[in-house]
This record gives sequence, C-alpha cells and structure tokens, in this order.
Amino acid sequence: MTAQAPLAEQRDLFEIPTEICYLNCAYISPLLRSTAQAGKVGMERKLRPWEIRPPDFFSTTRQIRSTAASLLGSTANDIAIVPSASYGLATAARNLPVREGQKILVLAEQYPSNYYVWEALARNSGATLQSVARPADGDWTRKVLESLDSQTAIAALPQCHWSDGTLVDLAQVRQRLDETGGALVVDLTQSLGAMTFNLESIRPDFAVAAAYKWLLGPYATGLLYVDPQHHNGDPLEMPIFSRRNAVQFSDISYRNEFEPGACRFDVGEVANFALLPALHDALLQILEWQVPRIQESLGQRTTVISTEARALGLDVVDSARRAPHFLGIRFPDGLPDGLTEHLRDQQIYVSVRGDALRVTPYLYNTEDDLERFNHALRSFV
Repeated sequence: MTAQAPLAEQRDLFEIPTEICYLNCAYISPLLRSTAQAGKVGMERKLRPWEIRPPDFFSTTRQIRSTAASLLGSTANDIAIVPSASYGLATAARNLPVREGQKILVLAEQYPSNYYVWEALARNSGATLQSVARPADGDWTRKVLESLDSQTAIAALPQCHWSDGTLVDLAQVRQRLDETGGALVVDLTQSLGAMTFNLESIRPDFAVAAAYKWLLGPYATGLLYVDPQHHNGDPLEMPIFSRRNAVQFSDISYRNEFEPGACRFDVGEVANFALLPALHDALLQILEWQVPRIQESLGQRTTVISTEARALGLDVVDSARRAPHFLGIRFPDGLPDGLTEHLRDQQIYVSVRGDALRVTPYLYNTEDDLERFNHALRSFV
C-alpha cells in the first residue's frame, strides 16, 4: 500500500489536560468533544418525549449502518448494531455449524470475548477448541495456516493480537479456509478505525468491533458485519424494530417477517437516543480523517517509541509483524516491579498485558507525549 500523508496532531478535539500522557487507546479511548456533545443532545431528547416520532427510532440506525458500511467497504444491509464484541461473537456462534469431532481455532492468550464463546460452542457440540501457540518470531500467520485443515469448522481470529499488536494475515487465512471449507469470524475491536481492513480479500462470515476503543465511540456500542449468506440466520434476540414495517406503531399486529439484511441481529432497544448519536459522530470523524492516514500517523508514533525501546535493549516485535498502532514492549528478565506505578506517578498511562508493556498512542498524542514516555522509560531501565 502506498504511504499516506500523516495527519496533524488532533489533541484540541479531545478534552485531555496538558499534563496527561495517555498512551492507552487500546484500553479505552477518550471521547471526542463533539461525540460527548452529540450524546448529550441525544440524551436530552427524552426530556421532551412528546417530540419523538416513530421514524426517529430508525433514523440514526440507518445513518450508522451507512457510515459503518463506508468504513468496512460493505453495504449498509450487512451491518448490525450490537452492544459488545461478545454479543456479535455469540451471534456468529449461533449461526455457524459445528459437528462433533471438528475443531474451532483460536489464538493463544486471545481476548476472552473471542475465547469463552468458542469454548462453550466446542463443549456443547463435541468439537475441539484448538489454541495456536504464540510463535517465538511473532509470525502468527504461519502458525495458523499450519493448524488449518479439513476438520477446522471455524477460525475465530483477530486482525492483531490484543496484547502486543502482532498481526494475522487474514487474507491468507481466508484462502486456506476456502480450500478446507471452514468459516472465518474476525474480532476487529483492536483494529477497526486504526488500521485498514480489506473486506474483499478477507471475506469474513462475521466480523465484530466493539466501538469504545479505536472507533472512539461510547461504551456498550459496536458493529457487526454479517456476510449476505448468513442474513437469514437466527438472531440472539427477537428485536421488534427489525420486523417488516415496524415503523407503523399504530399497527399492533405481529409481524413474522424481518426487514432484509443484517438488522435482524441488532440488539434489542437498538434506538438508543444517547449512545447512537455519539457513535455516529465518532464514525463520521474517522471517515473524515481516513483510516489509511490514521494508520500512517499512528505508525509514526509507535516507531518513535520502538526505536528508543530497542536502543535500551528491550524487545519489540518488528514493524512488519505488528499493527502500526500497537506496541508491545518486553523486558529481557520480565516486566520490572513498579514499572506501571513509576509511569502513573508521572501521569503517563499505558497497560500491561501478559508479559508485555502495551503502548497504544492515538492522534491526540503529541511529540512531547512521546518524549515524556521515552524519558520515563530510560530513567527506569
């Protein structure tokens, strides 16, 4: 992919005090000022419920489906609105066949939302849950491809590992699954909005992203992509707003038919007047910035930090095998005691995930933030 022009620093769009160095977007992103305002305005609509008309329960969901489709490269009909990654993954598990003796493939130390549901499905179906061991060289793709065979019913994978950003080449996985006949379920929570995603080459059966990280949305919001072959599947709930002509509130008859598309997989009470306007505002801002430019800009930030970490003798996965917006820093003798406390005392915020110090900057991070972190790291090492 050709290099994209990086974006200017965007800190003014967020309410982050100068003294705060927040390098923890993979944990939970701060809201944009405009997103918080959109949620506030949406919440205040219920102060005057007499002004809310039946079409208002559907208008923002339509906008989100359209905007999310632009982000994913799908159609609006392929998008369901869900409250969490686990909800979307449970939907996938309900709609993909697994027989006794087959396998469900996951990564070692995969995020629990993308593990528990498959553990339960394997137990209930008589299948085997196969965990791919972490490769010493960071090459998840090779290990996954070696593990796929004709007994693999589902490969449930992220685009990048949540602990350190190490990548899985999902296009290669999809090609192999085409040969073996397995389904692909993708958790994009730690990548959608910060990293490009090629729907045409990856072709997941289902792909989900919780919105409170790299999509900059509020908590309890998310997006679920559903391949058209599964549009007539079984939803977790029976949402009334997904039924044919549900906007006619005066018609009290029961409707057995759903509207076409993935909306049948929406969470109940999907018309959330506070959360949905906030989510839509965040998605619009990401589209305005453009994901390739976000990716390039974040990659520059992690390069500054990784260069310093390597100079200090610390281990960082090579940029070719990790997501540009992610950095997992490992110490030769393990994470030192008191490291995160040392950073927090200086109002520098990162996460520890497994044996890695996870550093995940965003567009609100300045050159001063990066230097502050590097200086703190040097002083501790």
